[in-house]
Amino acid sequence: MTQAFSMQGKVGIVAGLANEDSIAFGCAQALHNAGAECIVTYASPKAERFVTPLLPDMGEPELMLCDVQKEDQLDALFERANERWGRVDFVIHSIAFAPLDDLHGRVTDCSKEGFNLAMDVSCHSFIRMAKRAEPLMKNGGALLNMTYYGAEKVVDHYNMMGPVKAALESTTRYMAEELGPKGIRVNAVSPGPIRTRAASGLEAFEELARDGEKRSPLRRLASTRDVGNAAVYLASSAGAAITGITHYVDAGHHIRF
Repeated sequence: MTQAFSMQGKVGIVAGLANEDSIAFGCAQALHNAGAECIVTYASPKAERFVTPLLPDMGEPELMLCDVQKEDQLDALFERANERWGRVDFVIHSIAFAPLDDLHGRVTDCSKEGFNLAMDVSCHSFIRMAKRAEPLMKNGGALLNMTYYGAEKVVDHYNMMGPVKAALESTTRYMAEELGPKGIRVNAVSPGPIRTRAASGLEAFEELARDGEKRSPLRRLASTRDVGNAAVYLASSAGAAITGITHYVDAGHHIRF
């Protein structure tokens, strides 16, 4: 009998690897350690020199370039998964972007172009990936994305990403309802402050991180591996009855805001 938290024999996609500090890296590591086989994507040729050395720690997964704004690259990703396995059991979406000028300013002042770009990359790309994954999840599956508490409450300096992540969390709930009859579960994971490249774009991020280390109930920040372990839980049979939720992995920081 397969253990509940085992991913042995499971196959899927982890999208959004940038470097060793990426949440996607922690997810790919944890999934590999649990027995899963992955295709891992990175968004830009410039990232290749940072991600290639990470292959051994992820179990030597297949790496693919995939800029989610390029439909042909998204098509190629899922075509490759179908060619390789004939199915997909999980998709981890760990992708977000906002232009710095818009991110560092007030929501009231953000540009239409900047807002649309942030929404497209950070939210709608999850929908596009889910649409491509659906026909490959013949026996059900798991779709996961990464959000943040700033979607629910105002967090200083999170600014435009708050509404964008709120849209992503709402999307998670609606897609959970739509895809549930097919056995496809859709969940959001909400890490607290983690020192990733994306987080470094936030003004006063270190202040937020230090607050997490000082005031979270566990008196530390979550790690990318912590997030990866949660992804294993949600993607495995241990999470078979869980869908449509925002799952916090933040050392309890969200209860102190």
